[in-house]
Amino acid sequence: MAIGATILDAEGLRLTAAEKAFFRDANPFGFILFARNIASADQVRNLCAELRETVGRQCLITIDQEGGRVQRLRSPLAREWMSPLEHVATAGEQAARALYLRYRLIAQELYDLGVDSNCAPVADLLSPVTHPFLQNRCYGDSVEQVTELARAVAQAHLDGGVLPVLKHMPGHGRATADSHKDLPHVATALPELVAQDFAVFQNLNDLPLGMTAHLVYEALDRQPATVSAKVMAMIRRDIGFDGLIMSDDISMKALQGTPAENAAAARRAGCDLVLYCNASLEDRRAVAEAAGEMDAAGLVRAEVALAQRLSPKALDTRGAEAELDALMGGKVYV
Repeated sequence: MAIGATILDAEGLRLTAAEKAFFRDANPFGFILFARNIASADQVRNLCAELRETVGRQCLITIDQEGGRVQRLRSPLAREWMSPLEHVATAGEQAARALYLRYRLIAQELYDLGVDSNCAPVADLLSPVTHPFLQNRCYGDSVEQVTELARAVAQAHLDGGVLPVLKHMPGHGRATADSHKDLPHVATALPELVAQDFAVFQNLNDLPLGMTAHLVYEALDRQPATVSAKVMAMIRRDIGFDGLIMSDDISMKALQGTPAENAAAARRAGCDLVLYCNASLEDRRAVAEAAGEMDAAGLVRAEVALAQRLSPKALDTRGAEAELDALMGGKVYV
C-alpha cells in the first residue's frame, strides 16, 4: 500500500465525513494533534482510534508537548509544566535526571491517550540572540549540556512507548526572527556552526525522527533549510542523521511559496515527510498531492523508526513524582 509523505491534522474533536474520505485516499504517514482536537481523555482516545481506523493501520500520531508555552494538553488531562529552560535552571546539576522524569511522565500521559510521538527534544543551542519564541524552550548553551539533556529527554520518551522527534535540524538557536512569522537568516561562519549548533545534532544522530528548521544558513545556501537540498544533504552526510525527517510546518510564514509549492520543494530537497497544519481541506488535499508518496528510502527509515515504538517500561508514577519533586525543591509545576 502506498503511503502519503505527509503528517496532517484534523479540524476538530471528531473527523468529518469529508476528512475521512480524504484521509482514506491520501493515506498520510501520520497525524498531529492540536488544542482544538482535545476536550477529554475519552474523546482524544476516540479521535486517535478514528484516525488510525481511517487509514487502516497503527499510524504515528504526534503532538507538541514540550511543557511551558508549547503544551497542547493542559490540566486536567496533563500536568502544567514550567518552561524547559526554567526547569533546567531549577534542577541545576540534577537537570538530566529531572528532565528524564518530567518527560517520562509526559510520555505516560500521551501513551494513555493513544498518542505515540512527541515533537521533542528541542536540541537547539541557546545563544545570546535566540529569539524569544524559542529561548525558554531550549535546554542550555553548551554542546555538552544540550547533548546530555536532549538525550535524557529522548530516552524518557522511548522508555514510555512514545517516539521522540528531534528538532529543529540543524539548529535554530541563532535565529533572531520567529520562523512562524518571518524567515530568519544566520550569517555565522560554517566552522563555528559545525563546532557548535550542528554538533549537538551529530551527537544525537541515532534518534528515530527529526524535524527541520525554516531558516537560512548563509554559509550553506540561500534557501531555507527545509527546502534546501544542500542543507538536507549536509544533515544526512555530515551530521550523519539517517532517521526519518519531517519538515517543520510548511504553513509557517518563513516559507514563501504556496503550501503545495512548499511541500514539493521540501520533498525535492530531501524531507521524507511534509508536516502541514491549520489549513482548509482543499489546501490539505493540494499539499498531499504535491508531497506525493513516500519513496523506498523513506519507507525503510519509517520501518526502522516505528520499530522503536515499544510498549512502555514499568513506571512507579508516584515514585517518579516524588523523586522529581525532591530534585526540584518542590518547584515542579506552574
